[in-house]
Amino acid sequence: MAIHCSRICLQYLIHLAHDNVDFRLPEIRSLLSLRGKPFDPGENFKEKSPFWRLNGLSEEDVNSIMARTVCAKSAFELWGHGRTHSELRNSLLKYPTENMSPFLQKDSTYKINVYTFNKTLEFEDRIKKIDAMEYLSFEGRVNLRNPKHIFCLLEDYGTDPNDIPDEPLYIYFGRWIADGQRELIRSHSVKNRHFIGNTSMDAGLSFIMANHARVKAHDLVYDPFVGTGSLLVACSHFGAYVCGTDIDYNTIHGIGKASRKNQKWRGPDENIRANLRQYGSEKLYVDVLVSDASKPIWRDGVLFDTIITDPPYGIRESTRRTGSQKECVNSVKPSEDYVGDSHVPVSMAYHLSDIFTDLLNFSAHHLVIGGRLVYWLPIYRPEYCEEMVPLNACLRLVSNCEQTLSSHTSRRLITMEKIKEPEETDVLAHLSDPHFSPYQGHNAFREKYFSGISKRTLTGKEETNKMAANGGE
Repeated sequence: MAIHCSRICLQYLIHLAHDNVDFRLPEIRSLLSLRGKPFDPGENFKEKSPFWRLNGLSEEDVNSIMARTVCAKSAFELWGHGRTHSELRNSLLKYPTENMSPFLQKDSTYKINVYTFNKTLEFEDRIKKIDAMEYLSFEGRVNLRNPKHIFCLLEDYGTDPNDIPDEPLYIYFGRWIADGQRELIRSHSVKNRHFIGNTSMDAGLSFIMANHARVKAHDLVYDPFVGTGSLLVACSHFGAYVCGTDIDYNTIHGIGKASRKNQKWRGPDENIRANLRQYGSEKLYVDVLVSDASKPIWRDGVLFDTIITDPPYGIRESTRRTGSQKECVNSVKPSEDYVGDSHVPVSMAYHLSDIFTDLLNFSAHHLVIGGRLVYWLPIYRPEYCEEMVPLNACLRLVSNCEQTLSSHTSRRLITMEKIKEPEETDVLAHLSDPHFSPYQGHNAFREKYFSGISKRTLTGKEETNKMAANGGE
């Protein structure tokens, strides 16, 4: 093993999953930055390709990435590549012998796998491709069950399933190093989660968010819209201490109506802490509290290494905050029988523009320098432009990734990093600079979301009526 850890390789190959494509580059960049390494793909880099070649890394660097990523399937030490098998052969024969020889010894065992992207090969075709690589000087024995070394031939047939070429567009060969953590998507599936809600975050996206946030062991992570704690589960998996708040009393205490089919009420131990216990990370659970995000309960000063959250959009969960009778009177003309202020709090609308402004201001005051804020921003696609993304003078925009929800709506995963502490001049800058002004269009997201659904419904009815008028043709 000492041989592997001390070697610096010319290039490594990352085989990526072809889902959540927009999130892959920020995830790999973030994981590399945890080790202080730049992302260096060299020339002819294609972000949408399922295969990336990376330079300037050690095998330890690659193993650290694969120990966390859910966007990558496998990583290989790249020995050769080319557009044809002839080019691949020439590339392999030029690869330094001293890099190959430790893995080709007589006392070693090995096997060769064939991976294809966007095409399925028959077993006989796979064997022919393996036999054609006899020019490599493997001296060890073949062991298909438990080999000491695994080598892979990878063929890329493009990304269009409707236009698959007869021959691969590009071919790679290398030594397998490690697989990614795609298994976490299945093992932490919300379907098998002890405590869930209507808006529990998908397991895969939860781990992507944790990786974008660069969550690591012993960090303190906070979710101000914690819900059923899906993001806390993902962050605790990487060894972070987790806490959160939410305005919903029933969700925080795990009481009330259940979200599961055929279950009317939540059970006695359905809560966020039980979710962490389910995955063996209860010791990292700090606490969750009932609190209004518009009125933070925390003392002044730096508190958190990471703030990671999915605010309500007003679709399946309402956007509400606590207020007073006085606030209601100021926003609405008082009735004739109004008799004065009441100490009883009332529920008020919490506009999306205010949610994001408060979230960024809170992060600017309570994140450590270099700490990250990761959150979802709902977008009406026909109107989207980059100026809609909220900004703060203390936070640097790191990445902005889109997840399409429908033809007219999407949500964007925004990652920001704190670069300085707030100053008094920042308040004036926010007031004078239009770039820091809240985008009021976010407040109409709910109406635009449902107007799109109504249009599709009407269009569908019109088509049905048209077909009926034409005799069902």
